[in-house]
Amino acid sequence: MKLNSKIFDSIRVKPDKERVVEDRHPVCEHPGCKRPGQHKAPKGRDREGQFFSFCVDHVREYNKSYNYFNGMGDDDVRTYQKDSLTGHRPTWKMGVNRQAADGPDGFDARENARGNAQRKAEQTRRPRQRKLLTLEKRSLDVLNLPKTARGDEIKARYKELVKLNHPDANGGDRSSEDRLREIIQAYNVLKKAGFLSN
Repeated sequence: MKLNSKIFDSIRVKPDKERVVEDRHPVCEHPGCKRPGQHKAPKGRDREGQFFSFCVDHVREYNKSYNYFNGMGDDDVRTYQKDSLTGHRPTWKMGVNRQAADGPDGFDARENARGNAQRKAEQTRRPRQRKLLTLEKRSLDVLNLPKTARGDEIKARYKELVKLNHPDANGGDRSSEDRLREIIQAYNVLKKAGFLSN
């Protein structure tokens, strides 16, 4: 077993602090400095993601003199700053560059997408009917009407069925009184639900 290994040192009760600092951090990259380089400093333009490792004193010195735009002209700096607003991605004004959007055979993908969206919107503009409740379905069934029946259609069917089932209309026969009660109840349910307002 090596007594001078990193692993052995990390399990000791009191690790050797100088060696732990050296192992965790590389040596300062400033010429002639042997202190641990615990601080990162960017290497500069066109080397994004790359860093120098400096000690505290040398990273302060480096940061005082650091200039990302060093070596660029004023126009180049303005162009860079303007492009940074859009993340350095190409942009164009609306309605411009139509030829670039058209395919080689004159097919315009944007126009095609607009047409598809318009067709889809027209299909979905149909008025949505709410789902019928169980009592409403049963009431329409009692009146022998379709699920889409509204207003005048319900009133006409109600009048027709009342005339057929009323005891005065059929010579005083009381056998259809239960059916008449069902019809009146169904009509009142539909009236309260708002089916007759259309």
